[in-house]
Amino acid sequence: MDQPPVNESLFTWTQVIYALHAFSLLIGIVGTATVIGAFLTGWPSLIAVILNYVKRGDVRGTWLESHFRWQIRTFWYGLLWVVLCGVFIVMTLGIGI
Repeated sequence: MDQPPVNESLFTWTQVIYALHAFSLLIGIVGTATVIGAFLTGWPSLIAVILNYVKRGDVRGTWLESHFRWQIRTFWYGLLWVVLCGVFIVMTLGIGI
């Protein structure tokens, strides 16, 4: 199945979004925050996810669509696991009660 050619600016957007996520992880590694915390709540990742949603329609039907889908899912699954782990810690150890 032939895919339509990708606009060069969309490829650039994809790279910028990956760079924002990577920068957020770097902040978590070298900063005082945790890596997961920085990835999920750091401003670069939040901006990246917003850009994913804004540009998602533009990449539909191209090979970049799978990259956008992966970036969005990685963010939301990471957030889900952090919430579930937090609930588990509160329920088992009673932290915060």
